[in-house]
Amino acid sequence: MKRLLLVPLLWANVAHGTPAEDYRQYCEQCHGLNRIGATGPALLPESLGRIKPDEVRQVIRDGRPASQMAGFAAQLDSARIDGLVDFLQQPPASPPTWDAQAIRASHTVLADLSQLPTTPQHHADPLNLFVVVESGDHHMDILDGDTFNVLDRFPTHFAVHGGPKFPPDGRFVYFASRDGWISQYDLHNLKLIAETRVGLNTRNLAVSKDGRWVLAGNYLPGNLVLLDARDLSLVKILDTGSRVSAVYTAPPRDSFIVALKDLNEVWELAYADAQPRFEPRRIQAQDVLDDFSFSPDYRQLVATSRKAGGGQVIDLDSGAVVTDIPLAGMPHLGSGTYWRRDGHWVFATPNISKGQISVIDLNTWALIKQIPTLGPGFFMRSHVNSRYVWSDVFFGPDNDAIHLIDKQTLEISHTLRPVPGKTAAHVEFTRDGRYVLLSIWATDGALIVYDSQTLKEVKRLPMNKPSGKYNVGNKIEFAEGTSH
Repeated sequence: MKRLLLVPLLWANVAHGTPAEDYRQYCEQCHGLNRIGATGPALLPESLGRIKPDEVRQVIRDGRPASQMAGFAAQLDSARIDGLVDFLQQPPASPPTWDAQAIRASHTVLADLSQLPTTPQHHADPLNLFVVVESGDHHMDILDGDTFNVLDRFPTHFAVHGGPKFPPDGRFVYFASRDGWISQYDLHNLKLIAETRVGLNTRNLAVSKDGRWVLAGNYLPGNLVLLDARDLSLVKILDTGSRVSAVYTAPPRDSFIVALKDLNEVWELAYADAQPRFEPRRIQAQDVLDDFSFSPDYRQLVATSRKAGGGQVIDLDSGAVVTDIPLAGMPHLGSGTYWRRDGHWVFATPNISKGQISVIDLNTWALIKQIPTLGPGFFMRSHVNSRYVWSDVFFGPDNDAIHLIDKQTLEISHTLRPVPGKTAAHVEFTRDGRYVLLSIWATDGALIVYDSQTLKEVKRLPMNKPSGKYNVGNKIEFAEGTSH
């Protein structure tokens, strides 16, 4: 009799549990104590910042297809799901931490490089491969850029972010997930090699020009984590005293450049020495930096702050702020691109809050033109062999449109709508510029291949929200028109 009474008593306790109790019962095993992540991703405000509450609610209720995330509609009514969603949007009672011990404990070597061939074990051109991120179900595709056949498809950690990066020979690709996992994949052998968790909320990573180092920048905890590129083992943690906005490599300078979110500083970390110390050279900025791009010679940094508006140009040799640039709204400089017009360099950037593209003269830093668009955009791409810059209209009702801007006249020559009603975004060219690949950002989306000259569709590959694609050759050569 007592045993029969125990079940309803326990069920009553669960049915009227607090959100914290619901998390402990239904979420903690996969998402970790204090919500820092385990087999499932971290469930912290920093990790969920770009996911709408309605989407979080749907995942809790229905689960996530092609993942281990089950739905809990049978266990939790709508009020308790709402409470859990609100709970996950709040910071945990104890501030989460991730230190050197945790990083080392997370490090896993999945394949022995010494036992693997050093030449490609497939027939594709290794410098014309594409790495395609399918964010809808957290997978990555390795695509042959000549045949557009998928050579491999494998699961990734939650929300790969910041753009995959490559060493100078293009053999490996390194990529970061939003919740701190850095992965190394061998493009010659089509195998995952190693993984390390460097933090709880990671912005992006960079690979040194010599292929020896991987540097990851974190929001949480605010720091930089240096890894050995051979196997992702921990080398050093650099406390920044700030969240890290972005980190990129500057090949001609043999250094990493780091933008900080909470300090008016840019850091330069040199890596040319045989045993570099990675002591930061601190360069003063006029404001904290959210985003930046380089001039073609990597002497100047074109940077912006979402808080202050506008842009600033920092000379990396002298460490001085050269000038301000009148850029209204929120320019997305990291996705801007540059090309030669009338014999000299110009730079163009989309804007994530205004329907305009700003074109800047890189000699005088004068604003040449504001090109009106159908709405705010997120990504721009071009190629030295292309007449056009391709720019999306990512935000707003016309997000199914792609503008093709003539690089000499600075006029919109074509506006394509590949799939009416579905977001079209993020293009990348093949290494020779003959074809351009465009994403349809939907769970029933696609990767569309166009002839870059005739603009005719060549092939369409169904994919689950292919959020980005990256050509090995363009990336390792830091080619004109692609992102760095």
